[in-house]
Amino acid sequence: MTGLSVLKECHGLPLINGQNCDPYATVSVVGPSRNDQKKTKVKKKTSNPQFNETFYFEVTRSSSYTKKSQFQVEEEDIEKLEVRIDLWNNGNLVQDLFLGEIKIPIKALGSDTFQAWYLLQPKDNGNKSAKSEDHGSLRLNINYAEDYVLPSGYYGSLRDLLLKSSEVEPISASAAYILAEVCREKYDGILPLVRLLLHHHKLVQFVTAVAELELKETQEVNTIFRGNSLTTRCVDEMMKIVGKHYLKVTLKPILDEICENPKSCEIDPLKLKEGDNVEMHKENLRYYVDKVFSTIVQSSISCPTLMCDVLCSLRRLAAERFPNDPHVQYSAVSSFVFLRFFAVAVVSPHIFHLRPHHPDSQTSRTLTLISKAIQTLGSWGSLSKSKLSSFKETFMCEFFKMFQEEEYIEIVKKFLDEVSSTESKEPSVTNEPLHLKEGEMFKRAQGRTRIGKKNFKKRWFCLTSRELTYHKQQDKEPIFTIPVKNILGVEKLNESSFNRKNMFQVIHVENLLYVQANNCVEASEWIEALCRVSRCNPKRLKFYHPSAFLNGNWLCCKATSENTVGCMPCTAGIPADIQIKIDGDRETERIYSVFAINMPKLQKMQEACGSIAVYQGPRKEPDDYSNFKIEDSVATFQTLQQIISIVEQLDIHHDKYREKRSSSAKYGSEENPIVGKIS
Repeated sequence: MTGLSVLKECHGLPLINGQNCDPYATVSVVGPSRNDQKKTKVKKKTSNPQFNETFYFEVTRSSSYTKKSQFQVEEEDIEKLEVRIDLWNNGNLVQDLFLGEIKIPIKALGSDTFQAWYLLQPKDNGNKSAKSEDHGSLRLNINYAEDYVLPSGYYGSLRDLLLKSSEVEPISASAAYILAEVCREKYDGILPLVRLLLHHHKLVQFVTAVAELELKETQEVNTIFRGNSLTTRCVDEMMKIVGKHYLKVTLKPILDEICENPKSCEIDPLKLKEGDNVEMHKENLRYYVDKVFSTIVQSSISCPTLMCDVLCSLRRLAAERFPNDPHVQYSAVSSFVFLRFFAVAVVSPHIFHLRPHHPDSQTSRTLTLISKAIQTLGSWGSLSKSKLSSFKETFMCEFFKMFQEEEYIEIVKKFLDEVSSTESKEPSVTNEPLHLKEGEMFKRAQGRTRIGKKNFKKRWFCLTSRELTYHKQQDKEPIFTIPVKNILGVEKLNESSFNRKNMFQVIHVENLLYVQANNCVEASEWIEALCRVSRCNPKRLKFYHPSAFLNGNWLCCKATSENTVGCMPCTAGIPADIQIKIDGDRETERIYSVFAINMPKLQKMQEACGSIAVYQGPRKEPDDYSNFKIEDSVATFQTLQQIISIVEQLDIHHDKYREKRSSSAKYGSEENPIVGKIS
């Protein structure tokens, strides 16, 4: 189900000190466990603002996904959700002033466009003496549509066409790229596309392909991935999905401290109150910035593997595009990590479910200052020149003189190396052991059909960023060494394999190493550390066997060949209790809906391809095709033909389904209601 609200205009907003206000609106979907908020632009000096802004929200019935999945929209009770519009006067130098609100339960919307003028109400209707007409009125359009997902077989053609996108040359002729073209100014097509590609392990390849195309057209190094392109939109959505847990373990503790025990941090001279100690405020802000920054740059071990893979690819492509710029490998990824990921989560923690509600105005101001600082510290690792000259505010420039720039540059570069390492990058740590623990190792005995205690030997293990070694006794010479670059995967092992708990397996190029840790905590630490140092290995496995190969077959899937590809997706790099569980049919249905709504654009694009292919001279009218990216008119035309044909077939199936649903529904039910006037 998808909600769309269009905030048109307001009329008769109250005067502030006898003058027109500077209004803006916040549009929210609010529920017991949800508070998604978006904001309009500020309109200057008017009591009758024309907003004409559109906002998209997504709500999901509880049956759509399996619980405790990282890759899902959080389950929610639609009956308890409401749309809330709050009108505010932008205070500029003082606190913003509340003007009025409206609340509309989603259950009252139905599945059609809902248009009306509303009288703005006082806050929570708490001011009994206030007259509602004194607050002005608001014009609103809300469209609430429910998706009906057909059986899986109906989506095969469209799903396959989308999943092959990364293999299409040029990439601009692919179905996924065309989807982004026809909804370029909207986001309703990108999110289901990213989820679908994630589900089928195709996202890294697709992002790499579209990033390569974007970089070909990038002439200036300082404009890399700076716009609202398909690359940045895909990476943004990916980070929101796979980085949810990463943000939680990294930022939530410090954000809780800031929001629950706030310290005064205002350093803008124009916003200081009489009696404020600006030096104390600077120290408070410096404390928060250092704490947030140090938490981030020490968090690389928690960064999801998929996120690392995407950043690694972007970094490599940027370095290849601008080989003479030694800093581009950092600037290509720092804007994603610091500006578009951590800084956004700091300034709006409620959107990422790091805090239950929107912070109050003073805390929000503190978070804004911290976010600005984090963006700047992150960009210091990208370029060698000083950043102080880039500040618009003099007070921020003065604040950053407290920081030692060169020191932070090296810290940021080290962190970016850890989350976006390329194949040629040497490990940042060489000999310092990450772990030195005692454990039991299974020694494979070829040809044996029974496993006894003698097959397990007590050994000491030592892990550095270069190698994993094991020893008969502590501090003795290793009896075997596995180079980290040869590790293909690290996963838990089912207890049923050897009737032993706390076991994990190290899959490397020579064989399998089964290890039993002393307890579950040590096992998790080992898996996390091994994944951390091997996550950027280029030949890392995507699938593994969760059980052992014994008595001539894999205990998990019963395959009889020891070289059979694994039967489970690898979970390395994300917490063991978080799995990728995406309803591929539901996401494909959403993409079909986007194509169906934009059928006129698809046809216009098809006409443009025909025009380019037929007319070798001057084209007919630039407006016919200038809005679309068409590199290969023939290949693009063929893909468009396939998309249009598939959408038309799905239209037929949906029409049949609706007819059947309507005719079979009980008269007077929700599906077939009794409609009439009551006199």
